[in-house]
Amino acid sequence: MSETNASISRRQFCQLASGATVAFVAGCSGSSSSPSSPGGSAAVLLGVVSGQFAGSSVQVQTAGTALTDVGGAALVQSVAGVFLLARTSASGFTAVEAVCTHEGCTVNGEDGSIYVCPCHGSRYDRSGHVVGGPATASLRQYPNTFANGVVTIAV
Repeated sequence: MSETNASISRRQFCQLASGATVAFVAGCSGSSSSPSSPGGSAAVLLGVVSGQFAGSSVQVQTAGTALTDVGGAALVQSVAGVFLLARTSASGFTAVEAVCTHEGCTVNGEDGSIYVCPCHGSRYDRSGHVVGGPATASLRQYPNTFANGVVTIAV
């Protein structure tokens, strides 16, 4: 096997290296066409709320969270799983699993009243139904009740 050493000037090396760096950074940076912002609108991260696992349910305090107001939503983290919880009326909530049905990423963003997966941009309505792919299956829904400022999600 023969070895050939090709000579390259310092200037040529620097030009190649800077070009590669620009290409790498451009490929890693977000833009208006990134999956988490289809159509040019950016998804914002949901607030995170702790849920307390108790037997066969997860209890979530609404006071002091985005869940205080109708239309508010939060990402609920608990030992029983991760959920998306949204307040739909004075005493009504929707609770869905926060695991994207496309490739298992945690759905943690919202664009208006739409949940957005940060990995590939799948979009779900507050009931967990797909409104934009690549996901094709809805998020799992969980029954819940609300009393005395606490949402109880049945798991």
